[in-house]
Amino acid sequence: MAESRQNPARHDPSEPGRPVVVWFRDDLRLADNPALAEAARTQQPLVCVFCHDEASPGLRPLGGAARWWLHGSLAALDQALRKLGGQLVMLRGPAREIIEQLASACNAGAVYWNRRYGAAERSIDESVKTALRAKGIEAASFNGHLLHEPWTVRSRTGQPFRVFSAFWRTASALGSPPRPLAAPHRLSFHALDVAQLPAVGLTDLQLEPSNPDWAGGLREAWIRGEPGARPALDRFLETALTGYAERRDRPDRAATSRLSAYLRFGNISVRQVWHAASAAAAAQAPAAQRGLEKFLAELGWREFSYHLLFHNPELACRNLQPRFDGMPWRHDPHALAAWQRGQTGYPLVDAGMRELWATGYMHNRVRMIAASFLVKHLLIDWREGEAWFWDTLIDADPANNAASWQWVAGSGADAAPFFRIFNPVLQGERFDPDGAYVKQWLPELASLPASRIHRPWEAGEEALAKRYPPRLVLHDAARERALAAFRSVG
Repeated sequence: MAESRQNPARHDPSEPGRPVVVWFRDDLRLADNPALAEAARTQQPLVCVFCHDEASPGLRPLGGAARWWLHGSLAALDQALRKLGGQLVMLRGPAREIIEQLASACNAGAVYWNRRYGAAERSIDESVKTALRAKGIEAASFNGHLLHEPWTVRSRTGQPFRVFSAFWRTASALGSPPRPLAAPHRLSFHALDVAQLPAVGLTDLQLEPSNPDWAGGLREAWIRGEPGARPALDRFLETALTGYAERRDRPDRAATSRLSAYLRFGNISVRQVWHAASAAAAAQAPAAQRGLEKFLAELGWREFSYHLLFHNPELACRNLQPRFDGMPWRHDPHALAAWQRGQTGYPLVDAGMRELWATGYMHNRVRMIAASFLVKHLLIDWREGEAWFWDTLIDADPANNAASWQWVAGSGADAAPFFRIFNPVLQGERFDPDGAYVKQWLPELASLPASRIHRPWEAGEEALAKRYPPRLVLHDAARERALAAFRSVG
């Protein structure tokens, strides 16, 4: 394992003319792709491949919204490779078998890829590496997903971190990440006979919904893949970096980067984002520096989440704090469904849940409030919410999603204490003071004044009662119930 954790020096196929396979996974881009760059540097012909693996043990199937994003990312990458004279070969099956079969079929001299950090993914990659090397085929992996590898950020005692601030201080002390690599302008490709392989077309993977097609709102909101990533970054840097620290919690304003899905699928690298943001802040007013520091700390939370996942493989299904194993969660399918549909009777929570369903995305502040409501107001296990977000978020990330749910629930590393219970009314009045965000996603409340938009039960309109549901729970009573449940686990 230690060998695979090191960025190798130059690796060349054993014989000139033997192709190099580039195995794409969560790095669906040409720019700053270390595996692709190393393959191009060998000057050997390339085979670029994506293996859709739903058969290997331990892998978590992607949710519906993430599958939709993956389709667009693969299409964009294939188009970019075709412009250079190649293509993205689509294969389907268990990666351990498929990649070995591909390497043999094309007489590959090497296979390169960028690393993944889940336990099942790491096991697959190690088995592939072992099988290839046993056949005399070079196999090398690279860091294309993180600023720092999880095993390089350690406490003074050599242990993994459990507190974000200490983690981020140590990670920051390692210095800025390497500058991103330019996209290759010229590549040569191997003429692969796909008849020997389980090759499929992109549509055969059935990643996009068809019957019913629920992705209309997602298509309106997003440009998938690398072509959408850099424009999104540029818009953020030009319009929102200065003032980001002050405005990022306002869902009624376009004040966040909206880069999470692009980072999740590697349509842009975190190194590209880091260096572009740093350069933009240096060129802007001094006020941009505070925004930059906060933005880089958000990238740091992403790093911390992967640090937790690497050292705690069951992050999405097991409490990091064992005391929460005794938490008396409620089984309440009706309340869970109301939360999922945005029918809780609390406008900010419901607006967030409807934004999620319509666009595959939710503003981060609202994610925290909606998650807290499920766990603490409804006393429903955080894993139910994590699973719903996994299915409905375009940026459903194996590290961020799980770590953030555990943070909200109080069961995770450096978690918000369970007794910190967001009041969704006060949160709405503070972060959506005019009700613009609520009115966008809850048109049935559009006629209410700002003074009532987060308290519709005080509006006194009979017609409103027919259009918008009553509160599932009253805040004060739900808070007391949650605190009593927490006290019961000691």
